[in-house]
Amino acid sequence: MDETLNFEHIIRDQISIPKKLLSSYKHIGLNEQDLVVILQIHRFLQEGKEFPTLAEISNSLTINEQNCAIILRKLIQNELLVIQSKVNEQNQLSEVYSLEPLWKKLFTPVKKEQEEENNIGTLFVLFEQEFGRPLSPFEIEMINAWLDEDKCSPALIKAALRESVLMSKLNFKYIDRILQEWKRKGIHTVDQAREEAKNFRKPLQKIEEETTENRKSRSFYYNWLEDDG
Repeated sequence: MDETLNFEHIIRDQISIPKKLLSSYKHIGLNEQDLVVILQIHRFLQEGKEFPTLAEISNSLTINEQNCAIILRKLIQNELLVIQSKVNEQNQLSEVYSLEPLWKKLFTPVKKEQEEENNIGTLFVLFEQEFGRPLSPFEIEMINAWLDEDKCSPALIKAALRESVLMSKLNFKYIDRILQEWKRKGIHTVDQAREEAKNFRKPLQKIEEETTENRKSRSFYYNWLEDDG
């Protein structure tokens, strides 16, 4: 009898975890370490501790405080976790974690535009429009391999196509390199791909700006000499 009561106490001392989080975390760009950190924050919030320290979060994990900090930063950058300010009844200001952006992303119905992005039928049409010709059997097979073997979403493949257009390198080998690089870096969503592409282009833009500036300087120097003569 006592044993039954003990087990009932254990069962009651549980927290609720959304099933959709466990079934969909990969599709929003999370891995297992990200997930377990989220679950720890969720646990603390359920227990009324709204801003646990890194030590408190990592204490129950095999992840150290430094890696916890990296994961928390990633969650905040990907707009899945926010730190908010809160004023209590004594008018004292404190910081709290909120997983509201994560729940919003998980449970907000997919918009029509997003459905269109993930429509496989429009994928081949888009490629033919960008290349200005029908696709060859080999090219069709390559797209199918991205979908079936690499498990890339149509939206991610479209993002790689757009990136190749922006870089003026419209060919299948370049698109494949983009997708393989994203896969290696654990990039699964269009938002993550956009951020990665933006970071990739920053050094190139800087080089281009410096080159343009050097051209202007040479042009100024040349004109000055001409005027002097």
